Amino acid sequence: MGDKVTIRLAALKHRYRKVIAFICGVIVLLLMIMALVSTDWLMAAGWRQGLFMHCIEEKAQEPLPFNTKGGTGCYAARDVAYIKASAALCVITLLTDLVATVLTGLGLRTKDHHTKFKYYRFAVIVMGLSLAAILIALIIYPVCFAAELNLGNRTIWEFGWAYGVGWGVAIFLFSGVVLLMCDKESEEIYYKERKIVHDNDSRA
Repeated sequence: MGDKVTIRLAALKHRYRKVIAFICGVIVLLLMIMALVSTDWLMAAGWRQGLFMHCIEEKAQEPLPFNTKGGTGCYAARDVAYIKASAALCVITLLTDLVATVLTGLGLRTKDHHTKFKYYRFAVIVMGLSLAAILIALIIYPVCFAAELNLGNRTIWEFGWAYGVGWGVAIFLFSGVVLLMCDKESEEIYYKERKIVHDNDSRA
């Protein structure tokens, strides 16, 4: 009886961690959508720049950053390699996290432990790729921007809240990967113990 109680408690603990990993994946989806649509990645006086658009505010001081032309309003992002690369990596982060979250959800739903292992194993790999993509984007964006700072035509620049959201995404993805990975060995032990208990019950 004591073995059965221990196994049930272990099952609840494992499921609890996987549920948290699933929630982390859902949060990442929401944060990535916010970051992708925002123009507040990079900011200066009269100027806001995102991954797909940049905006010129009313009465922005001339010359505009990076010698762009246009009046008040938002325009397509500048044709610069690091902006395109960062945008592509963030889209990859969104899509891979979606896949990893779905796989984690399927793992939570299924009752066959072999199938669970497959879902969780693939979820870890895909979520790891998602984490790598966002980290690369968060690194190349400021580094490449610094290389063209002499064309900025502004003395003060700051990274906006959307860039900070990107680091929040990285934290949640890292948490999800850890939660999916750290219990792999203990889950295998748990299922072996459950099988032994069931075998003993059937023999009794």
